[in-house]
Amino acid sequence: MSFDSLFYVIIPDHFIIVKIKAIMKNYIVLFREPDGRVDEHPAEAIKKHQENWAAWFTQWGAAGKLAGGSGLTLDGRIIKENGSIVTDIHRVGTEIVGGYLLIKADSIDEATQIAASCPIYEFGGYAEVRELQNQ
Repeated sequence: MSFDSLFYVIIPDHFIIVKIKAIMKNYIVLFREPDGRVDEHPAEAIKKHQENWAAWFTQWGAAGKLAGGSGLTLDGRIIKENGSIVTDIHRVGTEIVGGYLLIKADSIDEATQIAASCPIYEFGGYAEVRELQNQ
């Protein structure tokens, strides 16, 4: 539940209201998308996409559902099992992890609905929602 619950306790000659705050769980959303250097878009489409993100962040931030996150740079390192280090980021074809978001929600279904409403899908991206193990 995403709202406070009220319970009424009646004791002879007393009326007590107990307010219990719902505890939301934490989820991470991993955004995967085509590498923007490979798949270019017109300036107007990029501007509209950025405006859609701003509106989305405003909506869900005001609702108290966003707890953090960031886009990721393309500068990274991959550390292999044998200890060797590769100066690159992980990709599958041209797909990269472009960013992440931390969401507070009552259930994975609610977190999924929030992520499903974001603009990542406009340019061929997609999102993966996972519950954080240590709450």
